[in-house]
Amino acid sequence: MFDLSGKVVVITGGAGFLGKKHAEAIAEFKGIPIILDIDEDKCLKLATQITNQYGVQSLGMKVDITSEHQVAESCKEILSRFGKIDVLINNAANDPKVTVEENGKNFSRLENFNLDMWNKDLSVGLTGTFICSKYFGYEISNNPNGGSIINISSDLGLISPDQRLYRKDGIPEDKQSVKPITYSVVKSGLLGLTRYLATYWVDKNVRCNAICPGGIFSNQDEEFLNRLHKLIPMGRMAQPDEYKGIIVFLCSDAASYMNGAIISIDGGRTTW
Repeated sequence: MFDLSGKVVVITGGAGFLGKKHAEAIAEFKGIPIILDIDEDKCLKLATQITNQYGVQSLGMKVDITSEHQVAESCKEILSRFGKIDVLINNAANDPKVTVEENGKNFSRLENFNLDMWNKDLSVGLTGTFICSKYFGYEISNNPNGGSIINISSDLGLISPDQRLYRKDGIPEDKQSVKPITYSVVKSGLLGLTRYLATYWVDKNVRCNAICPGGIFSNQDEEFLNRLHKLIPMGRMAQPDEYKGIIVFLCSDAASYMNGAIISIDGGRTTW
């Protein structure tokens, strides 16, 4: 039921921290991860590593998902090699920094946030996802067996960021760091796209679901962790491998009747 043998799975932002985990999860269940990333060296190395470690085919491709031409060409190449696409994981996104200071201003704050950065973040997180869904999603709809689109949102696509997490004592209000606006806007936008896609190709057996993961532990500042843990009923952040299961499930036939779902995996944070 959870076997992914022969399934061709396109992962955007595939060489990043979470993208790598998605690729590993696919390979562990004998799928074929296609790793798209703007960093050519990283995606090629990861594809080779996965093939050597798991004994499955894997392909790394340098693709800027904000370029419709590059996405279209990569889609053609994947079809020429594998003859089909089964799953698209829309994972790519910019990660806007909480602290961006210049000329005495904190540019993470809304009143100082740079329009160019707004456009870049939305270009990758929303426009890029649209372009990938347009091309790869269409090819999934041409697959006689249909397939799945998985959008990677966030718990902050469901709730507002608690800006108290980032506060530092002794710093004036207008200099305090915050979670930038584009993160919430992009992750919320993906939920609307999920609902749209869930009904668009449903007659071709193409399902679309979104997951809303919480933060992953990566040796963050102890003060930040103490504050965050108090907001999570389970009292901790996720471990790096704890999202693999839901990815495998949504890619597999086990999720054949799941469509349009928004799945929170956040230790219970969004229940409070």
